[in-house]
Amino acid sequence: MSMRNILVYIVRHDLRVSDNPILHHLASTSSHGFTHVLPLYVLLPHQLEVSGFVKEGIKCPFPEAKSEVGHYWRCGPHRARFIAQSVWNLKDNLEKIGSDLTIRIGTYDGVLKTLVEGLRENEHKVGGVWTIGEEGSEEKRDEKLISETCSSLDIDFRIWDDEKYFIDDRDLDLGKPQDLPDVFTTYRKMMEPLREKPRAVLPTPSKGKLPDPIEKAEIPSQEPIFEIPSSYENFEAALLRPINGVLSDISPYPEGATSAHPFHGGEDSARDRMEYLIKSGSAYSYKNSRNGLLGSDFSTKLSAYLAQGCITARQVHGSLMEYEDGKDESLAESQGYGDGENEGTKAIRFELLWRDYMRLCNRKFKEKLFLRSGFRDDHNNKWKSTKEEEVADGQQQSADEISKIVHRVFNGTTGMGLIDASQRELLHTGYTSNRARQNVASFLAKHLNIDWRYGAEWYEMLLVDYDVSSNWANWQYVAGVGNDPRGEARIFNPVKQAFDYDKDGQYVRCWVPEVQKLEKLENVFQAWTTPKEDWDRFGLTGLEMAENPVKKINFSVEGKPKSSKRTFVRRRGPGRGGNNRTPQSSTTPQAPTGPNVPNGSSSPNENEGTANRQRNNFPQHNSMENPRRGFHSGRGYGGGFRGRGYRGARGGYRGGRGPTTNYHTQPPPAVQQLAPAEPAQ
Repeated sequence: MSMRNILVYIVRHDLRVSDNPILHHLASTSSHGFTHVLPLYVLLPHQLEVSGFVKEGIKCPFPEAKSEVGHYWRCGPHRARFIAQSVWNLKDNLEKIGSDLTIRIGTYDGVLKTLVEGLRENEHKVGGVWTIGEEGSEEKRDEKLISETCSSLDIDFRIWDDEKYFIDDRDLDLGKPQDLPDVFTTYRKMMEPLREKPRAVLPTPSKGKLPDPIEKAEIPSQEPIFEIPSSYENFEAALLRPINGVLSDISPYPEGATSAHPFHGGEDSARDRMEYLIKSGSAYSYKNSRNGLLGSDFSTKLSAYLAQGCITARQVHGSLMEYEDGKDESLAESQGYGDGENEGTKAIRFELLWRDYMRLCNRKFKEKLFLRSGFRDDHNNKWKSTKEEEVADGQQQSADEISKIVHRVFNGTTGMGLIDASQRELLHTGYTSNRARQNVASFLAKHLNIDWRYGAEWYEMLLVDYDVSSNWANWQYVAGVGNDPRGEARIFNPVKQAFDYDKDGQYVRCWVPEVQKLEKLENVFQAWTTPKEDWDRFGLTGLEMAENPVKKINFSVEGKPKSSKRTFVRRRGPGRGGNNRTPQSSTTPQAPTGPNVPNGSSSPNENEGTANRQRNNFPQHNSMENPRRGFHSGRGYGGGFRGRGYRGARGGYRGGRGPTTNYHTQPPPAVQQLAPAEPAQ
């Protein structure tokens, strides 16, 4: 038998067979010299909780996959299910073209060593390990670990460019990461006209064109501690088993409410969604609908697919081009077919570029993405914390009181209608709109002055569309420590925003049934404003969100505040990316116009807490929600690890995106002191 030359292709966030540079290269050329290819997907214990795969009676050797600041699960049930669906769909699609997907659990070094040594025992040669490069401090550590492991095993290792973004890295005309402009508008003007920028989509390999697969019997088995189910149903159940409890103590699912993101993960579903967007007219009307709050069609809902690499931005662009140019007869009945670029498709490209920009900011600022001081190195703001050791001078509320406030914000019991509706929708469905994400982030960071990283980590856990770059960069943007030119001056008034974007109160009434019977919108959006004589009739008596709201904002329906007092007075920190700026004594709150909100999260120590910890998709949410800024979610992982990630007993992962530190503080039950009323902005 001739010696086999095997390529191990480590799949990460490229869960697709179409427009896949590695598969395309293997199928279209013969010079690579590989006779067999082994696609490998590894469930990493510092990003996903894997204890559900442990055999009965055995203790999981890895610490819990929890975040560093808030000690939340790195990946909650909504995204875990979406990932499971996407991985299984990739497995099916690889089988259709004559290949297969091997799934393993562990760290990259441990999995690779077991795999390579087992293949060598069968006299097979592993000639190379390939993977697609990713941005993020944790991802770079993983790549370094793979490289070191390959070096120790005397195997060639290659990192391929990540081509799932709108504009290919080879066409950016940026000499080095630091050349990226600190302001998105400057970058956008450099890239325009956007319609001409993306490269062509790579074709799906035909069946039989890839190097041969390895027979399953010859692939070394998973380490005996873990058991990987052979059916999808059991695979999903094992992945969800240890983390389902995060949703056990929340308000009941409101009667009549429906998810705005009822979609399954996977390349096939992404392709179907893209086709639907065009045929339904949703792409055509996107610019006018993108600030919606209810339903599945107000935004593209492609962000989760983009985050996992089930579809690429240039595939989205390619589909739009065929529709705009009238080259796909199956789309002929679609509104605007053959009429060229329209306002809706132009806005979608704008959002795709914003997503690109957030990734490039991750590349430029690296660990700063996860620091409390942000890109600006702004240490002026004394953020409120739930940890005694981090309580800043002048913080009037105790760490325990702040912990209770955080608990109420995340559970949707603040008494601020738009905030509560968004948080409950997120808990129940894993999704909330970009507009809502912006408001939640601003409320936590600017109205309550609480460390924004708690929000980023919370979004990392719950968002189905979490993406590390989009989540963290957008949270910084809204918190005023990122690359928003207006910084702390941009403050969203959640009451005014509710009047502007939930004009009949349908969204808040849908997700906060406690206020459904209230007649006036100002009462729906802030239950405490309801006249006291009506409280019994509407069921508000004894209701914490009415009796003791976390925040009161005086707001006149005519749009004028009841008080002329200026509230948000705060000094600006250093300029974008740490550039020096002259401090300004005060700022006036503005209506939101910046990027979509992030995924909330927080870290214990400014420079140690989140630097290495990385993750949570800001309003990962939807990759294309609001042109020019937006939480485009994606993924969430956090927690550094030592050696192979072990830490003895099952404590939380240490370090996360930042230096290794152990945090066990969890927000206590909800109780909150009444905050003084604040004039509207």
